[in-house]
Amino acid sequence: MYLSPGIMASRAVFIAATIFTFQTSLWAGTMPQEVKDLRYDRTMAKLQDGEKEEAVTEEGFLALFNGENLEGWKNPFSWGEAEVVDGEIRLTANKKFFLVTEAEYSDFILEAEIQLPEAGVSNSGIMFRCHVEPDKVFGYQAECDPKGRAWTGGLYDEGRRGWLFPKAGQEKEVRLVQAPLGEWIRYRIECDGAHFRIFINDELITDQHDDVDATGHIGIQHHGEKGQTYRFRNIRLKDLTDPKKKTDKNETVDKRDG
Repeated sequence: MYLSPGIMASRAVFIAATIFTFQTSLWAGTMPQEVKDLRYDRTMAKLQDGEKEEAVTEEGFLALFNGENLEGWKNPFSWGEAEVVDGEIRLTANKKFFLVTEAEYSDFILEAEIQLPEAGVSNSGIMFRCHVEPDKVFGYQAECDPKGRAWTGGLYDEGRRGWLFPKAGQEKEVRLVQAPLGEWIRYRIECDGAHFRIFINDELITDQHDDVDATGHIGIQHHGEKGQTYRFRNIRLKDLTDPKKKTDKNETVDKRDG
C-alpha cells in the first residue's frame, strides 16, 4: 500500500506524540488505565496461582495485613472488636486491648500507618517483640500520643518497666512528635539485636539499645476509649533474622519436643 509522504509524516508525528505522552505519564507518577489494569491483572494472577498475600513484595517486605481479612492476626482478649473496612484494620473497644500477629519475629524492619480518631481522648501504638497471654499483652511499644508532651515515636515497655525513652519525668525536657488527630502517621521500626530505631513520617525519633526481649509478636493497640475507632493500614515487615539463628531455634524446639 502506498502512503504519501504527507500521511507518513502525520503518522510519525502521532506515534512520537503517543510515546511522549506515555513517558510523561510515567514521569508524573501516572499511567494509562489500560496499563494499570494489565499490571493489576498480572499481580492478581501471581497471587491466585497458589501464592498468599504474604508473598514477598518490593524490597523483600512481607504484607502482614492483606487488606481483606484478619488472616495471620488474633485477639487474645475476651473484649474488643477488630474488622476490615476499605483495606484498613479498625479497632473498637470499651477498654484497652491489642490485636497481635500469630507469628513471632526477631530482627526486622516493620512499617505501618496509624490514624487516631478525629476528636476526643486517644492513644495508641505498635507493639513489637511483645509477649501474648490470655487477656494480656506486654513488651516493647512504639508510642502514638496526641498529647502536648509530644512523645509519639518514643519507646515504651507496656505492662512492665514503663518509659524507656524518654524517661518518666522528662516531659519538659524532651519533645519528639505530637501525633495529629484524624491523619495518617507513618511508622518504621528497625530491630537489629538489642538496637532499636523508630521513625515517624521518615524522621528518626528514637535510637536506643535494650536486650530484654529478642523475639515476639507484632501488635496494634486500642487504648480503650468508648466510641473511638483506631485505624491501621499498610502493615508490612522485612525479616532480617539470620537464617542460622532460625535453624538453631528450630533445632532447640525439636529437641525439647522429643
